[in-house]
Amino acid sequence: MSDVIGHAKAPSGNGYDDKKSLSAREIADFLREHPDFFARHAELLEDIRIPHVQKGSVSLVEVQSEQLRKKVRQLNYRLSQLISIAKQNEKIYRVYTDLNVQLLTCQSVAEIQLRLEEVLQEKLDLASVTLKLFKGPHALPELQRRLFVEKRFKNEPFFFGRLSQHERQLLFGDEVAESAALILIGNDEPLGIAAIGSSDVSHFTPDMDTLLLKQLQQVLSFVLPGLLKY
Repeated sequence: MSDVIGHAKAPSGNGYDDKKSLSAREIADFLREHPDFFARHAELLEDIRIPHVQKGSVSLVEVQSEQLRKKVRQLNYRLSQLISIAKQNEKIYRVYTDLNVQLLTCQSVAEIQLRLEEVLQEKLDLASVTLKLFKGPHALPELQRRLFVEKRFKNEPFFFGRLSQHERQLLFGDEVAESAALILIGNDEPLGIAAIGSSDVSHFTPDMDTLLLKQLQQVLSFVLPGLLKY
């Protein structure tokens, strides 16, 4: 906007010619460079009128007050969101901590599967949980094992996101898994996959933090080798 304020008189001693026509931009720049201007000329705050859709016109003080109230409302809303997220994260952290303690006392693979289902499905409302091992009577065939390891675990023992229909069928069967978290179990060698499914397509995404699932992966990698020997 290039409106010109004709013959506006700038404050003296600030590098402006008293008779010079000032543009709106120059006035705005001046006020930015002198943020204490209205503090030194407080009488202007009530005299300046600003168009308002509902009230016709309001003073600069009223505009500033309304802007401040709006910022306070936004900050309160944001604070409420952060508190809600913090409470949710605390709940999830406690659930995983309790789960890890329970897994350390499991005496069989079937018991591990049961604990995973009880905690993740019932307490975190996830749709499905399954263990697919690479050893034992119900192990994934070699070709399918290689498919997952080479495709989904190239750089780290985690995968978050959507699976192909074939992958979903192999891991979850007819269970719901619109998005999934996959955990490759094992330290020295891969022992299997823990697969967690959600009914929400956006629940598990590639940018998710792995801290809690990393702890779960470490516990499963510690417990399972001893159980697979029997």
